Amino acid sequence: MKKRGFEIVTRYQDMGLNLPKRQTRGAAGYDFEAAEDFEIPSIWKLNFVRIFRLIKNGHKLTKQDEQLANETLRPFLVPTGIKAYMGEDEYLMLANRSSNPIKRQLVFPNGVGIIDSDYYGNDKNEGEIFIQVLNFGPKTIRIKKGERIGQGIFMPYLTVDDESNDQKERTGGFGSSGM
Repeated sequence: MKKRGFEIVTRYQDMGLNLPKRQTRGAAGYDFEAAEDFEIPSIWKLNFVRIFRLIKNGHKLTKQDEQLANETLRPFLVPTGIKAYMGEDEYLMLANRSSNPIKRQLVFPNGVGIIDSDYYGNDKNEGEIFIQVLNFGPKTIRIKKGERIGQGIFMPYLTVDDESNDQKERTGGFGSSGM
């Protein structure tokens, strides 16, 4: 019986992807690669500055401004083409590579990502893992297929003795556990 590991999602099966692997014996993280070429524009090239000025100068945002802000100030999801299986009492923590902020000005807007064990293979989601990033540098970052973009670390978790919430089944993909 398999305990934990990685598989390639269906749509990338014949695309020559590499499964995540640790680069050294002492490495905790399994490096995830981009499944395809991907561009991440600088926040400074988007309408970020206009929105920032409106907010900073105390202007009331119109519905159009709010819609523009929501469309502009959102992370980009770099596809990995990878899914992860693990035990029910485990999760996969996604973390940035330490070189990304320094060398490429790429950050994870949520700090870390959490891939729950039931993200894999539920009814509406095969379980593809995406790496969320923002580019705070001055130029567009071009990621090539096969470039390492993040790392994943399998971790156990604990639950409380009197676990009493309704245990629902996950029925969707990214960000769906809130139902």
